[in-house]
Amino acid sequence: MPVIRDKKFLSSDIFQMVIDAPHIASTRKPGQFVVLMTEERGERIPLTIVDSDSEAGTITIIVQVVGKTTTCLGDMQPGDELYSLLGPLGRPTEIRNFGTAVCIGGGVGIGVAYPIAKALKEAGNRVISIIGARTKDILILEEETKATSDRLIVTTDDGSCGTKGFVSQALQELIDSGEIINHVFAIGPVPMMRVVCETTRPYGIETVVSLNPIMVDATGMCGACRVSVGNETKLACVDGPEFDGHQVD
Repeated sequence: MPVIRDKKFLSSDIFQMVIDAPHIASTRKPGQFVVLMTEERGERIPLTIVDSDSEAGTITIIVQVVGKTTTCLGDMQPGDELYSLLGPLGRPTEIRNFGTAVCIGGGVGIGVAYPIAKALKEAGNRVISIIGARTKDILILEEETKATSDRLIVTTDDGSCGTKGFVSQALQELIDSGEIINHVFAIGPVPMMRVVCETTRPYGIETVVSLNPIMVDATGMCGACRVSVGNETKLACVDGPEFDGHQVD
């Protein structure tokens, strides 16, 4: 069974966990996720792979405590075993040299945006990262994102860190300043991703969104993550989780 190697809280209800998973660590790509169970009769929950170490054979996930299973995960300690861990799942992010790419992460979506920004930088892009949270206390991966970006913009709803406002406002200010943006990746709450897409639409800036927030089963069996993309029905878990944001209903 997969063993938890390390765990630390990033805020009062968000924690980072390092788990033994040699096969997943050696094959996963940015944008992919795992499904885990804490016990035999427990629920299956999808979680994005934030990072991996192929030499150590470990993957890193970030979890927000929102229900029974995430509470159970929050109580587990290094040395404890998970019942099961499946992955990597989902289609990887398309990584190539777009030119200037903007990676936007909201809330725990920052944990999804970070590995994408890292891969884009390694592919030769100029990377601008915009990360946001309601308040400074729940802002995660600020230093890690800064280290892999050419420029980092931080926003908080209450102004306790960075600029007061929303990530979409920071993006609009970038566009208004004349910044040439070739591609945008937006990951976070569904309303946030929608607003980002409406911000980029008038300028024809290609925008990718990650629909992992709407997953349940995560292997295409339950159908709960059906979404209309360009008037076609897709499943976020097996056809995504990433889609052209301007085509998503």
